[in-house]
Amino acid sequence: MATKHLDADLSGTSVDQTKYRSKVGALMYLTASRPDIMHATCYCARYQAQPTEKHLTTVKQIFRYLKDTIHMGLWSLKDTDFELTAFSDSDHAGCLDSRKSTSGGIQFLEAEYVSLSVCCAQVLWMRTQLTDYGFYFDKIPMYCDSKAAIAISCNPVQHLRTKHIDV
Repeated sequence: MATKHLDADLSGTSVDQTKYRSKVGALMYLTASRPDIMHATCYCARYQAQPTEKHLTTVKQIFRYLKDTIHMGLWSLKDTDFELTAFSDSDHAGCLDSRKSTSGGIQFLEAEYVSLSVCCAQVLWMRTQLTDYGFYFDKIPMYCDSKAAIAISCNPVQHLRTKHIDV
C-alpha cells in the first residue's frame, strides 16, 4: 500500500479533531492484525492536533484499502509451525515538515543501528509472548540493509566507537 508523503497542510480546511482521532485510533487498533497499514497509519497519526481534509482523505484511503483487502491479515493456528523473522529499516529525513527520520536517527548509519536495536528488542518481546502460547524459537533471523549496522552489531570491539549513539 503506497501513500503520498503527508505534510502539515497548514492552508488546508480543518476537520473535526475528535472524529479524525477516532478513525486513526481504530486504524491503530487494526495494525495488530494488519501490519501492512502500520506505516501509513503512523503518518496519519502525526497530524492529530490539526487534521485537515487532506489528512482525512488519506485515512479514508486506508479504510478503502482495508475494505478491498478484507481477506488479508495475520492468522496463526496453534497446530501450524511457522518461522519468526524480522526486518529492520529506517529512512533519513522522511517527515516533510520537520525533516525528522521515522526511526529517529540523525545520521544514516546510526539510524540503521538504532532501528536494528529496536527491532531486536521487539523480536525478543515477541519471542517471550509466543513462548507463553507454546511456540519456541532458538534462532530468529533478522534482516537489515545496512552492512555497517550489521558490522557494529556483530563486533563487540566497536563498542567504544558507538557510545556516542544516544537516540
